[in-house]
Amino acid sequence: MELESRRAMESLRDCADLAGVDPAVLEDLAASAVHFSLPAGCMLFEAGSDPEGVYLLASGRLGVKTDARPGLTAEIEHGELVGEAGWLLGAQRSATVIALRDSELLLVPNTALDCIAARSTEFSLALARLCARRLRNSNRQDYRPKRAHIFAIVPNSIEVDVADFATRLVDELGKAGRTELVWDARATTQTAAWFNRIEEMNDYVVYVANWTASGWTRQCCRQADVILMTAPAGGTVRKWPAGIAEGARARGARIELALLHRENIAAGRAAAWLEGLPATLHHHILDAADYGRLARLLMRRGVGLVLSGGGARGFAHLGVIRALREAKVPLDFLGGASIGAVIAAGAAMGWSDEEMRLRYRRGFVDTNPVNDYTLPFIALTRGRKVSRLLEREYGEVLIEDLPHPYFCVSANLTTGRLLEHRTGRVSQALRAAVAIPGVMPPVFDEQGVLVDGAAINNLPVDVMQHHAPGLVIGCDVGADRNFGKRRVTIFQVLMHAGMVNSSASERTIRERADVLLKPPLTNIDLLNWHAFDRAIEAGYDYARRVLEGMDGIPRIASLKVAPSKPNFALMEMEKRLAANFAAG
Repeated sequence: MELESRRAMESLRDCADLAGVDPAVLEDLAASAVHFSLPAGCMLFEAGSDPEGVYLLASGRLGVKTDARPGLTAEIEHGELVGEAGWLLGAQRSATVIALRDSELLLVPNTALDCIAARSTEFSLALARLCARRLRNSNRQDYRPKRAHIFAIVPNSIEVDVADFATRLVDELGKAGRTELVWDARATTQTAAWFNRIEEMNDYVVYVANWTASGWTRQCCRQADVILMTAPAGGTVRKWPAGIAEGARARGARIELALLHRENIAAGRAAAWLEGLPATLHHHILDAADYGRLARLLMRRGVGLVLSGGGARGFAHLGVIRALREAKVPLDFLGGASIGAVIAAGAAMGWSDEEMRLRYRRGFVDTNPVNDYTLPFIALTRGRKVSRLLEREYGEVLIEDLPHPYFCVSANLTTGRLLEHRTGRVSQALRAAVAIPGVMPPVFDEQGVLVDGAAINNLPVDVMQHHAPGLVIGCDVGADRNFGKRRVTIFQVLMHAGMVNSSASERTIRERADVLLKPPLTNIDLLNWHAFDRAIEAGYDYARRVLEGMDGIPRIASLKVAPSKPNFALMEMEKRLAANFAAG
């Protein structure tokens, strides 16, 4: 009992919320405090419940939920108090608090708080100030989720070389900060405080779970911000350990899938593995570059590139991509609208600058994609040339099988909302993404009637932000508002009508994008396909100038070959895996 009281006193002394409170008062709080553990995913208290007292989080992390908006509205770190408002106001709880980690807490009951507050003005003021600070922060709505720094690797079977995968990932994370690898041999008998110390001492921690539904696997997943399910792409699709997905959803952790390939990406395997798994993102792992991209996206330090619509002006995106690649800026996640969706898909396919230039010249310059005219019952063209073009260049490739994460958008006329395409055939999604109303027939899909996404959002940086890759770059090549005195055609009117944004929309875009690129393209018309080379060079020259004077954009460092040395973590993990396999 004396040891427990001493530990409570240490926690109270370290609590910044109680700075300035008399030590004698802290001793009274420690003497009355009740110590208890709360596993990750469990509820501390629920909105509408009666307050029992004020809690001090000795170790772990808590999340706060309210009815004001979905998801977490705040997080409580160790050393912080929670529940003070209920006691101060004598009212029911206004929020629900759950454990995001295995946590250790102290509860100071209401009766003790009442007695201590009656004789200590400093203590009462400390809690009142804390309550006021939190109220001010909630009014600002400036909560941002903590950057992910705890990862759990869950292999699907013994077929996964988890030792090699984990050490490669740790090497990549280690380039961004101090990283530690933790496996069951070190940690199965440790307390929540031990896990908390490990996480405090490092920028990133990687827990390696078993491929069975063991206690250690459940504990790894309870600790993690991101649970990385890892599977051999070509292997038999097996069920994952029970309870992981449900527990992750309860406390707001992300589930992502890493598919390990041997020589090339196996067509259709991603869709098979993703079925039934609530993964927010999946990663294809083939070589060292893929481990780098995986680490950046896990840490939310990657680069997302969003390309706008703009007809023939969209070829400037090819120049921008070339400049970004030359500057060693990683393109970790790609997305776009209209012609921007088409160009982004090529980059997501892994095509080189030269290959994209050849393919898009063949499809848009050597033949006009929108001259298969028809009687305008629905549109001015049949849209067959565009469909054939897309099928020729992208074939049967699925979005799920693209080497880089990718999305494109269309406008759903049935629902009146933007539709994000993250699955299915690339060519089919792009056909909807470029179906300019009045110019090309819409796509009739089970989800609705789909047309060019630029009709609603010509630069969907908000969609990219939802995926939170890290830094978001937007490239806007949209239409000019002023036709001037030149003669215009019905094609130009329809294309401009679907792409002209209001000043308010432009301001919103600028606020959402971390970097907004806007190449000077006033002398290039939306339908001037023969301005292909001119648009590319304009985009390239502009982006190169901007990047030369811009700091803070992630760059890929040159690969360095380290001298060979014994990897003791890898050796120990291989021993543990061999022992687990032998034990059945």
